[in-house]
Amino acid sequence: MTISSSLNAGVAGLNANATRLATISDNIANSSTFGYKRASTEFESMVITSARGAGTYSAGGVRASTQRMIEDRGAIIGTSNALDLAVSGRGMLPVVPSVRMTDSGIGDQPMMMTTTGAFRTDAAGVLRTDSGLVLLGWPANADGTIPTYPRDSMSALQPVVINSNQTAGDPTTTMSLGVNLPATETEAGSAGDTLPLSVEYFGNLGTSETLDITFTPVIPATGSSNSWTMVIRDSGLDGAVVGEYELIFYGARGSGGTLASVTTVSGGAYDATTGTLALTVAGGPITVTIGRAGDPNGLTQLSDSFAPTAITKDGSPVGNLTAVEVDENGYILASYDTGFIRRIYQIPLVDVPNVNGLTPLNNQTFQVSPESGSFFLWNAGEGPTGSVVGYAREGSATDVAAELTALITTQRAYSSNAKVIQTVDEMLQETTNIKR
Repeated sequence: MTISSSLNAGVAGLNANATRLATISDNIANSSTFGYKRASTEFESMVITSARGAGTYSAGGVRASTQRMIEDRGAIIGTSNALDLAVSGRGMLPVVPSVRMTDSGIGDQPMMMTTTGAFRTDAAGVLRTDSGLVLLGWPANADGTIPTYPRDSMSALQPVVINSNQTAGDPTTTMSLGVNLPATETEAGSAGDTLPLSVEYFGNLGTSETLDITFTPVIPATGSSNSWTMVIRDSGLDGAVVGEYELIFYGARGSGGTLASVTTVSGGAYDATTGTLALTVAGGPITVTIGRAGDPNGLTQLSDSFAPTAITKDGSPVGNLTAVEVDENGYILASYDTGFIRRIYQIPLVDVPNVNGLTPLNNQTFQVSPESGSFFLWNAGEGPTGSVVGYAREGSATDVAAELTALITTQRAYSSNAKVIQTVDEMLQETTNIKR
């Protein structure tokens, strides 16, 4: 029994080291495979006789168990493609192997995960890798906001589709007026000429419209009034007045030249707390900032010059798509030739309690299993997850030097187990020869 157990232990040793050799060869073969996760072999002893003082010992041998070290990450390698993606830290990109769209999204296709991918648009504009993995994301609203989607379900995820021929415009919703009015024009005896100002804004359909603003000084009989009448007309409404206001500026030392008060005569109301006008133009509401009382950055009245000092606004005319990039938070941003940047998708990162418990599949992809636990969709950079890196791929997690060292020790162990079998064979031969 003891000799036979030695033979069985030697055979088990050969099998165990052959298993380790298989994982080593797999690791070395994939040392240049992007996103490859190293396979590891662990040995576990098997004990048959554990009684003390029995006088005999039966070898139990060894058993090999393999595991994919999914939590190990390879180095981030820079590329020249904006849609080459990697994950720096914990979390994975959601993908599916193909696209079969239904009314509810991607249908019953199982979600898969990967830590990196070289995504390109196909003929239909779908982002996919050469191996057919389709990137999933949450679509943004027209204004770039991301709705609230379920985080424990893939029902709201959709294939990311980018139409390279699309155009887009961004309507103006906010504007800031920094204008200096000449203080000398409000003095007694001044000409009282109306000062015009035209500011462009963009409508809902990408059309260019203007706010025609006039400033008329209030001329007193004596002294200086420091008062103006501001009238705002909208070209989109055929020049209709959308706001009329009485402006009074401080003349005292310290705060001289800044707004003292704004009185609404007609049109959008003035908010003294924020220093804004709530105008309603042809395309909808626009918030125009003219400054709070005492604010030197809005409308001012100084010296004898009329000068727009700082006029800013959002929005842009209709433009053509020129580039698509992904930021560290997983937002896919589309850039247009007018300078407009629009958020079109958000890529969540998938995380599970036990990453090494995921089921490995082809093409460096993984699926949820009972050992991994249920998945959760995180915003990149929040919770336990890392960030999304564009222009990058994750390299293989294989350390070739360590694998070659393990290869040497495995070869020696295999040879030693073979020697055990040879020795047992010789001993059994001696036992057989006793009869002769």
